[in-house]
Amino acid sequence: MTTTTTRRSLNGLWTSQSDRHSALEDAQAVTAGSMLASLGVLLLSSAGLLTGGTAGVAFLLHYATGYAFGLIFFIVNLPFYWIAYRRIGLGFCVKTFIAIAVTSLLTEFLPDAIGLAHLQPLVAAVFGGLLIGTGMLVLFRHRASLGGFGILALYLQDRFGWRAGFVQLGFDSCVLVCSFFVASPFIIACSIAGAVVLNLTLAINHRRDRYIAM
Repeated sequence: MTTTTTRRSLNGLWTSQSDRHSALEDAQAVTAGSMLASLGVLLLSSAGLLTGGTAGVAFLLHYATGYAFGLIFFIVNLPFYWIAYRRIGLGFCVKTFIAIAVTSLLTEFLPDAIGLAHLQPLVAAVFGGLLIGTGMLVLFRHRASLGGFGILALYLQDRFGWRAGFVQLGFDSCVLVCSFFVASPFIIACSIAGAVVLNLTLAINHRRDRYIAM
C-alpha cells in the first residue's frame, strides 16, 4: 500500500491533465518566467529606463535612492500577497512569492554575469518589454505573477472579464507619469514604448477563455 501511494504521489509531480499543470510543469514555468523577466529588467536598467507596475515603482525608488532594485522590488510587493491569498488562492500566492523572490535575486546577480557595453534605449525598451511580458505570460498561464499590479490585473480579469494586459497598461501609465521626476523626456518616451510592448504581449496572448489550465 505504501509503495502504491508513493508511486501515485510521484506520478502526480509530473503527470499533467488537460485542465491542470503538474507540479514540475509549474516549477519549470515559474523558473523560466522569472529568468525571462529578470533578463528584461537587466536590459531596462542598463539603459536607465523604467517600466510600469511595482517593477516601475522599484525602478523609481532605485534611481532616487540608490538602493538595490531587487531588494526594493521584493519589499514593494509584500502588501499584495494578502490580496493574492484572499482573492485568488494559496497556490497562486505561493507561486507568486517564489517568482518574485527568484526575479529579485537574479536581477542582483545578472549584471555581474552579463556585460552590456552599449545599449540604445529604444532597442533596450522594446526587447526588455518583450522579455518581461513573455515572462509574465508564462507565469500567468501557470497561475502566478510578478506581484503587485499583476495580481490586481488577474483578479479584475477573473472577476469582471477585463483583459489583464489593458488593465495593467492603465496602472503602468500612472507609474510612468511619476517618472518625469527622475528621467529625461527621451528616456520616458522609450520607457513608455517598452511598457506598451510588454502589455500588448499580455493583452494579445493571454485570454482566460483560450487558456484555462491551472
